[in-house]
Amino acid sequence: MPAAVVSVLQRLAPLGRWFRGSARALSALALVGCLLLGACSSSASGLSGNYVDDTVAVADSLLATIALQADDPDRSEAESRARELISDYVARYRPRASVNGLASFTTMQTALNSLAGHYTNYPNRPVPDALRERLTKELLKAERGVVRGA
Repeated sequence: MPAAVVSVLQRLAPLGRWFRGSARALSALALVGCLLLGACSSSASGLSGNYVDDTVAVADSLLATIALQADDPDRSEAESRARELISDYVARYRPRASVNGLASFTTMQTALNSLAGHYTNYPNRPVPDALRERLTKELLKAERGVVRGA
């Protein structure tokens, strides 16, 4: 190697050591940040991570929400909680291959999509009787299916 190249490389060596040390520190800092964000992002909905328990709890909560009368003062807040619960449930279980192929999940997802669609398209209207009846049947069917393991 020519002497000029060796001289330049010798001058850059401390910079390379600094960069490698900084890259390690930056990687460690990024890992800590990811862990902290992951720990802080637990859902406020109270999903446990147990598919059977969560499915039964979500179905029961939604059945109670859609049973509220149109003039109930808590209906708006209950619907907001229901939307959040639907979102959390689907986000948790749709990506899981062990769950999303089950009949109980398919039935549950159909009901959740219908209810979420109603809340999105008609945010100030109560759930119509026909939709309420269908949702009740689907949610109860999903509950029965998940308890029996389907």
